[in-house]
Amino acid sequence: MSNIAMNWSFLLAALVFLLVPKTDAVADEVDMQLVLAIDVSSSVNYDEYNLQMRGFANAFRDDLVIEAIAAGPRGMISIAATHWAGLGEQKMIVDWRTIATPEDAHEFAKQLDNVPRTFPYGGTAIAGALDHAFSLFSRDRNISIRKVIDISGDGVVSIGRPPETTRDRIVASGVIINGLPILNDEPELDRYYRERVIGGIGAFTEPATGYEDFARAIAIKLAREIRGTWQGV
Repeated sequence: MSNIAMNWSFLLAALVFLLVPKTDAVADEVDMQLVLAIDVSSSVNYDEYNLQMRGFANAFRDDLVIEAIAAGPRGMISIAATHWAGLGEQKMIVDWRTIATPEDAHEFAKQLDNVPRTFPYGGTAIAGALDHAFSLFSRDRNISIRKVIDISGDGVVSIGRPPETTRDRIVASGVIINGLPILNDEPELDRYYRERVIGGIGAFTEPATGYEDFARAIAIKLAREIRGTWQGV
């Protein structure tokens, strides 16, 4: 082959390489995609905030939760976490990551341990929290047949829309909403969550009697929702 012909071959190969569209990494199929929506409104003081975040972090060090992740058909989940308070006060605090091993779970726990409080005060806008949590699923490169929002809080709506319409729209899309009501100030909050916040196939609440009870409640709740329908909700 002449030098001219070889040069044209190299140019053609380079042109083809540049024109071929680049593709993103192949998505992992996980057992579930889970958003943790954590209340940091004004009703949550700093001691309560610390108890809540330590409870979440320690849950991912708990054998109950680690074993639930391993028990799934694929043995891995995708997870993200967000803080929420009043109108326009929602922010992702840990971006999507896959948990497939105890080491992954411990690393996620470490991230939660080091998250500063995003909003120092604000109302309780549950509809906004659900909207924000739902929007995060579009950012995850992973895929699953089960998407779950896990919302915790210690009060009823104090600002913004009632949560029912938002809940119904999200549930209609196939997303499950589970709740962890903290009953330190409002003993009937569990009923409020069951009637107006949670929804979807197998949706449930796991109430905590107070912030001192939060670590127990969140570990049990996470293990139950991670195990999901393949082992019975």
